[in-house]
Amino acid sequence: MSLYEASFRVKHECPYREISEHYPDLTIREWYLSDCQVIELTAPGSPTDELLDDIDRLGTVLHKSVSESGLHVVTQSCLCSLEDSIIERFETYNCLYQPPTIHRQGWEHYTVIAFDESDVRALLRELEADRDIEVLSKTTITEQQIPHSMLAPVDRLFEDVTERQMAALRLALESGYYEQPRKTSLRDLADQTAVARSTYEEHLRKAENKLLTNAGQFLRLVTATSAADPLQVEKTRQTGRTAD
Repeated sequence: MSLYEASFRVKHECPYREISEHYPDLTIREWYLSDCQVIELTAPGSPTDELLDDIDRLGTVLHKSVSESGLHVVTQSCLCSLEDSIIERFETYNCLYQPPTIHRQGWEHYTVIAFDESDVRALLRELEADRDIEVLSKTTITEQQIPHSMLAPVDRLFEDVTERQMAALRLALESGYYEQPRKTSLRDLADQTAVARSTYEEHLRKAENKLLTNAGQFLRLVTATSAADPLQVEKTRQTGRTAD
């Protein structure tokens, strides 16, 4: 099975267009979390006071440093409504967004991966209808590993996992429950909590189920370009040895 990767840049009105146009050496990287945006800004050389003032208006500054390599700032801001956003359009066309979004010189740079090339073409056609767009590359990914930049957003992996389920999962992980051999049992884990063993086990199993379900799309992407199923290869080897 082949995968299709498309990289493109678009230009339209957004909070970062003006600042990235005004400061052509500035690079803005944008990550979407469950309830906020994290923005990383870098620029070579010493920043002007005007640039620093503009950055302060983007959100809460979490980190700021100026060194020989230049400016490095990390900010956090409220998550703008994603209704009819470009990210939602990716999902509509079954395209997996690869964060971060990169803003430079007034352009937003995106990369997506899809199972079907027609989905990529349909997405690009729709985007061309209401914004400037320039396709940078379209590549078929075959018989190679998915790029390491294909990172599963943490908020997507833990979507719908409740706080109690998360706590049960973390206790099991930190207590060595998933190590081989196991260092603890469900009974011992439950004894460390204020709930019955059956209740603790229910929280843990639901957490495991949701986590694996949420990670499923990323697992399929990582294994989609494998030349052969290693489990089937092992079965063939064992059958061959038996025949000999």
